[in-house]
Amino acid sequence: MGKKPGSSSRTTGWPRLRRPATSPPPVLTPLIGGSSSPQNNNNNNSLMAGGGGGGVGKGKKKTGGAKLWMRFDRSGRSELVECDKSAIVRRAAIPARDLRILGPVFSHSSSILAREKAMVVNLEFIKAIVTAEEVLLLEPLRQEVLPFVDQLRQQIPHKSPFQGAGHMDEQDNEMHVSTGRQWLPVPEATEGLQYELPFEFQVLEIALEVVCTYLDSSVADLERTAYPVLDELARNVSTKNLEHVRTLKSNLTRLLARVQKVRDEIEHLLDDNEDMAHLYLTRKWIQNQQSEALLGVAASNSIVTASPHLHRLSSARSGSLVTSNFQAENDVEDLEMLLEAYFMQLDGTRNKILSVREYIDDTEDYVNIQLDNQRNELIQLQLTLTIASFAIAAETLIAGLFGMNIPCTLYKKNGIFGFFVGGSSAGCVLLFLLVLGYARWKKLLGS
Repeated sequence: MGKKPGSSSRTTGWPRLRRPATSPPPVLTPLIGGSSSPQNNNNNNSLMAGGGGGGVGKGKKKTGGAKLWMRFDRSGRSELVECDKSAIVRRAAIPARDLRILGPVFSHSSSILAREKAMVVNLEFIKAIVTAEEVLLLEPLRQEVLPFVDQLRQQIPHKSPFQGAGHMDEQDNEMHVSTGRQWLPVPEATEGLQYELPFEFQVLEIALEVVCTYLDSSVADLERTAYPVLDELARNVSTKNLEHVRTLKSNLTRLLARVQKVRDEIEHLLDDNEDMAHLYLTRKWIQNQQSEALLGVAASNSIVTASPHLHRLSSARSGSLVTSNFQAENDVEDLEMLLEAYFMQLDGTRNKILSVREYIDDTEDYVNIQLDNQRNELIQLQLTLTIASFAIAAETLIAGLFGMNIPCTLYKKNGIFGFFVGGSSAGCVLLFLLVLGYARWKKLLGS
């Protein structure tokens, strides 16, 4: 009898408090939205609201750790949002420590990390989280990031590899797997059709292109500044010119380190096929959808058999699908070709920097040779003056001896002073020439 009130409340439909089964989705506060369809507006509203009226109130409240992000999906729609780290972690399904890579501590580091459902890209000033369906770009209003945003808006809407995939003829339905929302192509059927890069690789290609172009322009500016400064130093070794070369060499060292970091990261990916395979986010998403569809087809074999107008996948087709998926997991040729192209471009940029550094080293060697030559000339002049001082010291010794008050018969001879002074001076000159000739004979003095 004590349980009747509970049962009556269940039958009469009174509201009950229920504990939510899952955590609410991340709250993103839109600032500027791109062009979108009504259906997309509904999706964005549900995303931004956070699953109810309370979520809207939270979206208006800006947290202390919120940062400006740009959301760019594979259909070309973009919007500026403000969200905190927890919202990004829940939305992209990445560890919280990966966001530290996108922080100011690693501002000039380069890394490309593969996660289960996302790719964390940190290339110079481009800091983004790429999934199979969208891009979350940090600080999109920076001057250096604006070219990347423009390239995304220009290229992504025209290069989506899955546009029009659901408008196939009905006679090819047996080559597709239904997921309840869209028709996903089987790899055997789309082997000759899907030739464009997946969405995440398109974003990665644009990021590498923008970074490589920026580094190339920086190297070009450095070359235009370096060669006149080095030529001026070769003509005139002064404190001002040496200070200019020191600043130039510091900038070159920093630029070389930045290029080397990006190059090393690409080289690290090229050396590990497993890491490259993990970057295929679209392929993993399709495989997950196909696996769910195969499980649904296997569970509804009786229903499919009872409906003659529905085509079902045979066991041979399912086995070939699983085998093709297993083989495709090790196929990284597209990404390898993409990374090799930009690796060669970065290697050329690095060679340009090394050539400028070699020119600086050659100029420094030339300046050092000039300074050594001047130093040698000073040493030779010092040696010549030392020999002359020795000859004059000999004549001074003779004059000092005759300046003493010692009786001598030469004092009583008239007219001998001039001959004596002239003879002693001639003897000193002869002594100077003899010592100087000896120094030249020993190659202590130049010719």
